[in-house]
Parts: sequence; structure tokens; C-alpha cells
Amino acid sequence: MTGQLAIPVALSTSSVYPERTPDAFEAAARLGYDGLEVMVYTDPVSQSADALASLIDYHQVPVLAVHTPSLLLTQLVWGREPWGKLLRAKELAERLSARVVVLHPPFRWQREYVRGFEQGLAKIAEETDVIFAVENMFPIRAGTAEVSGYAPHWDPTILDVPNVTLDLSHTAASSSDAIAMANELVPGRGKQPCAELLRGIAATGYRGMVVAEINTRRAATREDRLADLAETLAFARNHLASVPAV
Repeated sequence: MTGQLAIPVALSTSSVYPERTPDAFEAAARLGYDGLEVMVYTDPVSQSADALASLIDYHQVPVLAVHTPSLLLTQLVWGREPWGKLLRAKELAERLSARVVVLHPPFRWQREYVRGFEQGLAKIAEETDVIFAVENMFPIRAGTAEVSGYAPHWDPTILDVPNVTLDLSHTAASSSDAIAMANELVPGRGKQPCAELLRGIAATGYRGMVVAEINTRRAATREDRLADLAETLAFARNHLASVPAV
């Protein structure tokens, strides 16, 4: 029999907010995460390949994924043009030897981006070894009405894209079935089936990564924040390792 390869667990740099990107590297190294997902935002360090490379070298923790500045609050980071942002994220990932670029579906008002999104993404993907994974988002509900700010759709599993990032906080916001969504793609607290999902993807022989992205803004102290991040890592590894080796 051959042993099953361990699925790496990365820490999203957004998990230490309002602390900054260097603090996420320190936390990941101290707690033993396998790497980081860098959320590109207004922090200059998150945008700089040289600064990030220095942090990688100092802490000996790799960057496994780069998250494009796709949020409303980061609309001016790297300019307004969405394809330009995506190309810069690709270049940053290549410089850092990161495997994945995470991106959101287009906002509905980005009409040209919407029209060429699936075809354009496929073309860029052909030119690099970096994997582009489109993250599931969610609609806004008001009573019985549902309005989506994304197009062609907030759910990338129904789009013609090669790879997807499954965000469990977003499946909660969209009232989606995370297990069903994961099946379309062949931390223990709250109502989302985190444990079941982790065990399920481990059983399928999944060769991607798991990213821990949690909200620690209410942590009273840095030690409280680190305790939450340590608990998250232990939870993920425990359930990923619960599947016997094959």
C-alpha cells in the first residue's frame, strides 16, 4: 500500500486582520501552518513580490496561493481594470512559486469583464502553470427577493471555469449545501459541515490545499488570536488525517 499524501493547510493573511501581512507570516511559522494565502489589499507588503519573498526567506514558510484584490474595498488596488489585476496576481504568484491564484466572479457592473470572463480566464490559464480558482460568492436576500451583485453567476460551479475555491463562510451566506457544491467540484464552529467536508475531500484523494480563513477581529489579545488560529489548524489536520492511508 502507498501512503496518502498530506493535504497542506495554509493560513490566509486576512485571518490576522487588523494585524498586517508580516504578522500572518509570523503566526503561520509559529503555529506550523504549511504555507500562506496572501490576500492582496491596501497593505503595501501584500502587493510586493520583493517584500513577500523576504518574508518567505526569513520565516521559511511558502506562499501557496495569492488572492486577487477582488473586494469592493480593494477596487483601487492595482488599478480599476480587472484583467490587469488578474495578470498582476499571476505574475506575483509566479515570482513566489505559488500554485494558485484565487479570484471572485465579476461584479455585474463590470460588463466587458463579464462578457469575456470564462473565455479570457481560459486563455490566461493556458499561458502559465498557475491554477486560477474562482471563489463561490453569495447573493443578497431581502425577504423573498434575491439580488446578485455577480455575473455570469455567484456560483462558479455552474460556470465554464477549470478550477474553483470553495469558501464555507460564503456557502453559509448563500444558504448553499457545501457538500453538494464540493461534489460538483469532483473549523468546527458554526453550522457549516466543516468536519464532514474535510473528511470527504481527503477520502477522494484531493490534491489541492485547504486555506484557513477565519475572523479573529474580536480577539482581545494577540495570544487569543493565535489560540484561535492554532485551534483551526488542529481541527483541519485532525479531520483531513481521519481517512486511512490507501
